[in-house]
Order: sequence, then C-alpha cells, then structure tokens
Amino acid sequence: MVLVPAARIERWVLNFNGRHGQTALGVVDGALTGAASDGSTFVARLPFEREYDGLPDVDAFRLETIPPDQWGVLLVRKGGFAVARLNGAELAEHKIGQRHVQGRTKAGGQSQQRFARRRDNQARQAFEAAADHAARILGSAEMLLVTGGDRAAVDEVLTDHRLGRVQVVAPWLAVPDPKRAVLDQAITDAQAIQVEVDNA
Repeated sequence: MVLVPAARIERWVLNFNGRHGQTALGVVDGALTGAASDGSTFVARLPFEREYDGLPDVDAFRLETIPPDQWGVLLVRKGGFAVARLNGAELAEHKIGQRHVQGRTKAGGQSQQRFARRRDNQARQAFEAAADHAARILGSAEMLLVTGGDRAAVDEVLTDHRLGRVQVVAPWLAVPDPKRAVLDQAITDAQAIQVEVDNA
C-alpha cells in the first residue's frame, strides 16, 4: 500500500506504465484499477472511503479527490495527541498536547505494581485530555475522521460519548508521538489516494 498525493497520481500511473509495460485501466468496486502487460496490477482508492464510478481515466479520477467541507484528524499515543478540524484543505483549528507517561521499571514486587498503577493513571489522564480537546475542536457535528498513532489509545479516546457522531475512515496512519510536523504530514496523507500494488 502506498499513499499518493492527488497531484502526483497521473505521474505515478505513467511511471507504473513505464516500469511494467502497457497498462489497461478499469473501474472495479469503486476503485480505479490498472493491469500491466507484465502481469503487475494496482488498485487505487479515493480518500475518505469514497466510491469511484466514473470513466477509467486518471484525470477524471483525480478530480474526485476534493476533501469534504468539514473533516478531522485524530492522532493519539501515550506520549501525546494531536487533533485537527479542517474545512476542505484548510486547517481551521488544531491542538497538540504532550503528556508524560512513565516508562516501565525493572524494579520488582510492590514497586513494580506501584509504577504500573501510576503509569496507567498517567495514560488515562492523557487520553481524557485528548478526548476533551477532540470534543471541543470537532464538536458534535457529523464528520469523517482519519485516525492514527496507537490503536488502543485512539479507541479509548473514541469511547467518549461527545465523539459519537464522527465516522472513522481509512487510512490508518502509523505515526510517532504527535508534533506539528507529524500532524501536517498526517493531514497530507489523509487526503492521499491509497494505492495497492501487486508486482508480478
């Protein structure tokens, strides 16, 4: 799986054609497909889990990649979180938070249990802070949400009833502790075309 920015999809398909030979395009199950003469194939899906039902044409496909009027990104790890609301491609509001969560200890017995309890409490407080900011920034509106970071942490934040109207969509973004550069890249990746490649 590769994420290809919409502006680069035509060049990507040309390069695929150059590497693998004459490529026939098609539309199957809401995706643009390509089958090259050497047997290699690709399946390209629109961002935000949109279905494509247009012509088997790269330019027509690219025109369907416009982001929703309002959508969001939520990244959560034990060390921090980032949440953003976007209007189309424009960043409307965001918050990045860092939280200290104690690492594991090599001490045994009661010390180890005490450290584990403290670590769990710190993680819970970090997730509560992430949920508070997500609820404030994303609001109660129905919107598509791209998520990433640590799956268990994201799932914990999304249990907050205030976020009950968001709809999580692909892709899942594997990111390090969220900082501004990480959030900016996540926003770019969320809007990218998701291409599955099978090289012959």
